[in-house]
Amino acid sequence: MNRPLCAVLISFLCSLLSPASTHPDQAAVLGTWEGESKCTIATSPCHDEHVIYHIAADDRVAGRLSLDAYKVVAGQQEFMGTLGCQYRSREAMLSCSGNTVKKDDWEFKVSGDSMTGTLTIGDEKTLYRRISVRRK
Repeated sequence: MNRPLCAVLISFLCSLLSPASTHPDQAAVLGTWEGESKCTIATSPCHDEHVIYHIAADDRVAGRLSLDAYKVVAGQQEFMGTLGCQYRSREAMLSCSGNTVKKDDWEFKVSGDSMTGTLTIGDEKTLYRRISVRRK
C-alpha cells in the first residue's frame, strides 16, 4: 500500500474511534438555539427566562452531546450549567439530564430549526418548565 493512501486510511480510522466524533444524525441539533423558557408552577422560585443553548458533541464520550445553557439578563448571557444529552434521531428527541439530586429530565422534540421541550423534576416528574427555542 502506498504511503499517502495508508496515511489517509489511518487518519480516517482514528476519526471514527475519536470520542469527539459526531454521529451524522446529531447534526439536527448541533449549534446555537435561542428562545423562551417558561415556568409552570406559580408558587415556585422559578422565573421565566430568555435562553440560549449551545449544543455540541461531547469531547469525552462518543455519541453524547453537551448543552451549555445561558439565560439572558440585561442583554448579557449568564451561564447556568451544562447538561449531558442524547439525541434519538428516529423520534427526533433530545433527552438531557443535569442535576441527579433533583432528578431533572429535559426532553426536547426537534422539528427542523425549532425545538419545544419540557423540564420535569423529581420522582413524580413534576412539570417545571416549558421551553421553545429556534436555531440561530
